[in-house]
Amino acid sequence: MRVVIALGGNALLRRGQPMTAENQRENVRIAAEQIAKVHKGNELVIAHGNGPQVGLLALQGAAYHQQDSKVETYPLDVLGAETQGMIGYMIEQEMGNVLPKDVPFATLLTQVEVDKADPAFQNPTKFVGPVYEKEEAERLAAEKGWSIKADGDKFRRVVPSPLPKRIFELNPIKWILEKGAVVCCAGGGGIPTYFESEGKLSGIEAVIDKDLCSSLLARELDADMLVIATDVDATYINWGKEDQKAIFEAHPQAFRDLNFPAGSMGPKVDAACEFAEKTGKVAVIGALADIEAIVAGKAGTRISTKFEGITYR
Repeated sequence: MRVVIALGGNALLRRGQPMTAENQRENVRIAAEQIAKVHKGNELVIAHGNGPQVGLLALQGAAYHQQDSKVETYPLDVLGAETQGMIGYMIEQEMGNVLPKDVPFATLLTQVEVDKADPAFQNPTKFVGPVYEKEEAERLAAEKGWSIKADGDKFRRVVPSPLPKRIFELNPIKWILEKGAVVCCAGGGGIPTYFESEGKLSGIEAVIDKDLCSSLLARELDADMLVIATDVDATYINWGKEDQKAIFEAHPQAFRDLNFPAGSMGPKVDAACEFAEKTGKVAVIGALADIEAIVAGKAGTRISTKFEGITYR
């Protein structure tokens, strides 16, 4: 079975955790140990988030001065490419430490086309970087020209998040996957790029949603299953309340009708429904710790056009 696994940001750096290489490696190690459980008999493609990492690199770049003058920070597309390499390196290494030594791995820098006219560029919504207290966030926004929004009881920088249109490295991904490698690609939703009027391909200041790009990737690869791994065991209605209920199976339209918030579960729901609707196959939202049971069809929230309505656990 060909499985695309989209790792949530918590799999790499947990909320509020110091953004050190040591912490990131430890989290990647935990993720690798879980993913290794479903390697046997399956073709695996791993995508991942990169919001905290991109934000950290941007902060580091903002601190760089030369001859008493500020140097412009690197644009988001370049920072996205840097994080793909960094995170892919750690995933490859930690997966290699838990799987047989003859298993090949490959990380591909992945460019993804977006539309410069996408409305997202007029309404930044994608969180990147660390969390701040309101006063500090407002100071940074004024100083750096950022857009900021509340993220729970904290504030973070937000950037445009246009829809992914095309994955440029799709054929190399297929070739390497067919040779038996575990492939890490489309990290952070891919490197955002667009065609200028004269046909030149260029990067653009944005961060593509990782789950929506993973859905596109899974469809284009003809994957048998899309797994959106997060830090909860399923999608819930009335989350955090006494009457909360976990959803086990759902038809995409019934799932969409529940109107999950855009700032949390919404993009994951959209990505899962899109994959299910366009392929007739199963997408699952669930905890990385349950990956074996998810692939076996026994855990997580499963979305497919083959299901009727919604079934709760």
